[in-house]
Amino acid sequence: MKKILVLALVLVSIFSVAGAGFAADSLKMGKADYAAHGTRCFAVAVVALQGDVIVGAYLDEYQMLPRAETIGVPNSDKDFGDAFANPDQALASKKLNSEYYSNNMARAGSTVTIADNFTALEQFVVGMTVAELEAFLAANDAEAAVDMVTGATLVDNYGYLSAFLAAAKDALNN
Repeated sequence: MKKILVLALVLVSIFSVAGAGFAADSLKMGKADYAAHGTRCFAVAVVALQGDVIVGAYLDEYQMLPRAETIGVPNSDKDFGDAFANPDQALASKKLNSEYYSNNMARAGSTVTIADNFTALEQFVVGMTVAELEAFLAANDAEAAVDMVTGATLVDNYGYLSAFLAAAKDALNN
């Protein structure tokens, strides 16, 4: 009788744990195209939500950069690229061209690459709920956000975090 009771308890425990995994919230994806850093570029923020918790985040920013020194977006060397007003420029990812872009940042005193800054911002929002990110932004101004994300030293951290919030809200609506 004891063995049957123990077996029954073990099976109930196993099925409870397995059932909890099946009952977990599905992932929802959200994306925001956002003017996080001035008027000469745009950011693309993507988040994965499970329930209302950010479980994945990705950030990149696109700007016109010198065609000869950087890698442009796909087709920037074809018909799509012909539409750019300045033939010496191509729309390019700052993350993909981190070394080039970070050299420009270094001239202004930055010691952290753009890719590492974006990674720090991604890591900062993962694990937060949408409400926590929204409250963080409401409680801080743009100037305060510069120093509040460990490893991210960008003057527009607030704008990038706002882009993540917009992406999270998009995910909630999907």
